[in-house]
Amino acid sequence: MGGARRGAHPLERRGGCCGAQPVQGTRMNYPKMVLMAAGLLLGAAGVVGGAEAERAAVFPQHVIGNSQIRVLPTAANGRDYQLYVALPYGYAANPEKRYPVLYLCDGYWDFTLLCGLYGNLIYDKVVPEFIIVGLGYAGEKPDYDSLRRYDYTPVAHPEDKRAAGSGHAGEFLSVIEKEIIPFVEREYRADASYRVLAGSSLGGLFTLNAMLERPGLFQAYIAASPACEWAGGAFFEKEAAFAKTNKGLKARLFMTAATEEWPELLAAAKRFDRQLAARTYAGFTYQFRLIDGERHGGTKPESYNRGVRFAFGPLRAKE
Repeated sequence: MGGARRGAHPLERRGGCCGAQPVQGTRMNYPKMVLMAAGLLLGAAGVVGGAEAERAAVFPQHVIGNSQIRVLPTAANGRDYQLYVALPYGYAANPEKRYPVLYLCDGYWDFTLLCGLYGNLIYDKVVPEFIIVGLGYAGEKPDYDSLRRYDYTPVAHPEDKRAAGSGHAGEFLSVIEKEIIPFVEREYRADASYRVLAGSSLGGLFTLNAMLERPGLFQAYIAASPACEWAGGAFFEKEAAFAKTNKGLKARLFMTAATEEWPELLAAAKRFDRQLAARTYAGFTYQFRLIDGERHGGTKPESYNRGVRFAFGPLRAKE
């Protein structure tokens, strides 16, 4: 990557992406764990103790409406995945209707965020109803950061010590294509003609890689602050090789970066924007947005809010 330093990846140096707490899976006693944690925190603050802590345990947890967690059989790559599924508000009332699907990387972190944004977009009548499928990992206390580095990266990073054996994006994409998508389209009334893939950071890199590696598997893509500089920017070479042999790329892509994020990430995103903007792929619709005043994790709300509108634009126009 021109001008880019080949040292440890900024996400590796700073301890992962955003520090968000994951949505936990069904294979762990999550309610008990949450209540224990809440009791410890409040007790330490002198707010709840003894009998009061016991009474607090009876309060119900907030649950996202029309949502489910589906644990999948062990995949062909030997990993255990689970899906966070949110169904449209009108799903039950319209048994003959099929819905487009948005597949979200890092569902254990960002599923609740996207569900909240979805409600606002539907209220404003700017997107059609669609199914949300968050991609996540099952099992007892999975190491999300290491697992995503293994699955989301298209090439291995020689200096990334947090994910030995990174560089398996192709394998994970095959799992999505051959196992996850068929499961979703079998279990739910999914419209197979329109799929969207979205992700942030390494998930954004995975999203871009999927666009080039399996053209046509998805119709639109949202890459929020993608980690394009991974492994010295090897992804730039992949896109350049794709451009030499492909005149067309029938896809919609919405990509973002933030003005206050790590210099390596910002520089790489701008470079990739210039590289894409110079292409003349037939059927390719592309929009890049630089989000002012935000850091890496802060790009997600605006990226997904605007990205969803962009991704589903063709369907909205038909209504």
